[in-house]
Amino acid sequence: MKRNVLTQYLIITASCALYAVGFNWMFDPNHISVGGFTGLGQIINYLLPGLPIGTIVIILNVPLFVLGWRFIGKDFLFSSIYATAVSSLMIDGLAAVHTFKPMEPILACLYGGVIIGVSCGIMLREGATTGGTELAARLLKLKLESLSIGTLCLAIDILVTVTYALIFRDLTRALYGMISLSLISVSIDKVVYGPNAAKVAYIISDCHEELTRRLLELDRGVTLLQGKGAYSGRDKQVILCACARTQIIPVKRAVQEIDPDAFVIVCDAHEILGEGFGVYAPGGL
Repeated sequence: MKRNVLTQYLIITASCALYAVGFNWMFDPNHISVGGFTGLGQIINYLLPGLPIGTIVIILNVPLFVLGWRFIGKDFLFSSIYATAVSSLMIDGLAAVHTFKPMEPILACLYGGVIIGVSCGIMLREGATTGGTELAARLLKLKLESLSIGTLCLAIDILVTVTYALIFRDLTRALYGMISLSLISVSIDKVVYGPNAAKVAYIISDCHEELTRRLLELDRGVTLLQGKGAYSGRDKQVILCACARTQIIPVKRAVQEIDPDAFVIVCDAHEILGEGFGVYAPGGL
């Protein structure tokens, strides 16, 4: 157990370092807003200059951490506080020892969006966030289960970025920020849900018995669905086969060998739950 916790926090620490590099290298020198509580802190600081941005961000995170303790659990709270503190210290520490020069804004928002998205996605998989947007999205996910964590982050950040553009009257930087937000959202979803993604094949063939035997030999689960051809009116067996992405090629090869004329539909499965796959966890991502 101790080794698992140690590994978790080492991964979180590495993600915080990646987050700090992405922010200091791509966003800060190019003055690109990516929403979140940092962007909200910039807005409040503009309206109330006496309040430092860092202090504002901490104050804004307090009620979220309290809600996180109540609805998600203390383990999530401790890891998120750790991630928030470490990422903030790394951002300030890196800025103190090295100043990154501005680069082409489009490169900054593209690469910065991927770096920040990957780092946030890894933290979420390890049960942590850097506070702000990710924590708010994690709490909203409890009520809005149909929306992905990346989509929720995107919605919150867009609201902050639009407000940022209106307050500072800097539409260009806001547009760059929108590109980054989209990439952050996609990257988070790829990291959080990507390992659980799979393929589903629907196979319609007159050789369904032989195909079923071959797929079972490949150690693939098979379900037979009753179908009926709309044009011919004939009853048909539809083979439903769910498998990992790396296993879809042997399935297609088996179909090609047994019945080249088979009708095959291959779909991406966002997530598969059940024997041999994942397990639903209430309140999970």
